[in-house]
Amino acid sequence: MGSSVEKLNEVKVLIERLQKELPKQTAAFNQFMMSVEKPGALSTKEKDLINVALSIAAQCEWCIALHVKGALTNGASREEILDAAMQAVLMHGGPALMYLILVENALDEFTQE
Repeated sequence: MGSSVEKLNEVKVLIERLQKELPKQTAAFNQFMMSVEKPGALSTKEKDLINVALSIAAQCEWCIALHVKGALTNGASREEILDAAMQAVLMHGGPALMYLILVENALDEFTQE
């Protein structure tokens, strides 16, 4: 399973590798991601909270680490992150509830830094 910090490092390594192997596609994806994550009708924090829930529903361990860290960085509280996570449980049921283990672990890990 690995720690949340390890998951973020794996994402970093992947992106660096893809930037060399598929530079145009990676640049296009990064540009799209940056444009979508900018504040608009929703704040960056709100978008990160939505992404926490979507990461749980998608059962993506790397995404959970990335978006929990992002939500914390953008001012979300533990309570807000867990509240957003419960929206995934509402919509995705018991399997999503199990992914809250990863959310709790990420929260613990990133708030100890």
